[in-house]
Amino acid sequence: MNQYVTGAVIRKLREKNNMTQAELATRLNVSDKTISKWETAKGYPDISLLEPIAKVFGISITELISGNAVSNVNVSANMLRSRFYVCPVCGNVIHTMGEAVINCHGVLLTPAQAEETDEQHKIFIEKVEDEYYVRIEHDMTKKHYISFVAALSSDKIQMIKLYPEGNPEARFKINGVKKIFFYCNKDGLFSIEVIKAIDGREHSYDDAEERRALEETAKILFG
Repeated sequence: MNQYVTGAVIRKLREKNNMTQAELATRLNVSDKTISKWETAKGYPDISLLEPIAKVFGISITELISGNAVSNVNVSANMLRSRFYVCPVCGNVIHTMGEAVINCHGVLLTPAQAEETDEQHKIFIEKVEDEYYVRIEHDMTKKHYISFVAALSSDKIQMIKLYPEGNPEARFKINGVKKIFFYCNKDGLFSIEVIKAIDGREHSYDDAEERRALEETAKILFG
């Protein structure tokens, strides 16, 4: 364990719960001087007290140790508020619909922050019957690749796992899809909205037909 509960966290939680040091001490069956020592960094709670402390404050032991309390705001969350956590050690991908405290291989993970697509991470989205065909212009080497692509609607997520030396493409049922996410193992998370044009033609930020026309022109001009 590379983290441990601090006195500052205990004090913050105690005050948030409108509890005095004496009241907390009584509920934990310790002296109020002990609580004071914790909060002034003159001592730490015994490991056997972590569960009782977490229970008093109504949080998990993970939240207590991390110092990040998670409020119950996920009841009304939908898939478009999804968060993706990627472990830097094993590459494990964890998806949540809202706030969470996630640990993997002893690492406290933070949600990946999605960026807009750029010239090094071009995405093409085509509507083919009842599906979106998604293709990402990106090398797929053993050391640099797209690890997953996900399509999100308000009530559903479709996720495709990709592998090094494979093809960076996927097909998703349209079914109200509003957003596409993909993850580059070197540069992080990217996202793009699937927009419906005024004329009814569905396209993405990187319009497939327009992009292909530009590519063909570039081939003619530059060989």
